[in-house]
Amino acid sequence: MSMHPAEGRFASFGAFYPYYIHEHSNRTCRRIHVVGTGLVIAAFVAFLATRNAWWLLAMPLVGYGFAWVGHFFFEKNRPATFKYPLWSLMGDFRLFWETVSGKRRF
Repeated sequence: MSMHPAEGRFASFGAFYPYYIHEHSNRTCRRIHVVGTGLVIAAFVAFLATRNAWWLLAMPLVGYGFAWVGHFFFEKNRPATFKYPLWSLMGDFRLFWETVSGKRRF
């Protein structure tokens, strides 16, 4: 069964998030995403502390780098970022929060 909506777009983030979770069914992929998102947050904190703009450059490199390794080598699918960039980013942060808060166990 396809998780994509019939018209090719999701009507809301709430409708998108189950698809996002489905596309991250591999445990290693999810864990790599959580690590990558944590490093993105750490890079942002480093930017705030140092005002060094290189940390801003590091954020997408680290975030996408970890996520894409998870998808291409473990999940074996195409990252949702390519079709749903904003909702995918929101999904990354929600997945991170659910994991570190204990709401979602991986």
